[in-house]
Amino acid sequence: MLKEFKAFAMRGNVLDLAVGIIIGGAFGTIVKSLVDDVLMPPIGLALGNVDFSDLFVLLKQGTKAPAPYATLAEAQAAGAVTVNYGLFVNSVITFLIIAFAVFLLVRAVNRMKPAEAAAAPSTRDCPYCRMAIPVGATRCPQCTSELRAT
Repeated sequence: MLKEFKAFAMRGNVLDLAVGIIIGGAFGTIVKSLVDDVLMPPIGLALGNVDFSDLFVLLKQGTKAPAPYATLAEAQAAGAVTVNYGLFVNSVITFLIIAFAVFLLVRAVNRMKPAEAAAAPSTRDCPYCRMAIPVGATRCPQCTSELRAT
């Protein structure tokens, strides 16, 4: 069983998948930072100094401190129940950027692959009865006509 596991783990596909997951996780962290630290501040500024990470709806005020709460951190520290739609907006934007980057990467890789050559046909039409026959046939099995070899 150990030998089979070693053979499974050392296959190229498994190693490629592991590397892809590790690189994908690191890429996700970079994109999250891009969204949270680079893109969202100017967007928030353009929309009137809105910090998307602090957008929330208060469902129930906390037991430790009464409402209102200026930030999500204050609400969470007070034990309030909130719907954090600002964090959701950040997550959606992060997902869209990652999906677009993966799309561009796959598109570039597909363009670099050589076009697959069309397979040579294995059949041809009989010139007399138009039925499909093997390419190397010298007599049509349908109409029994003699054929020229091609």
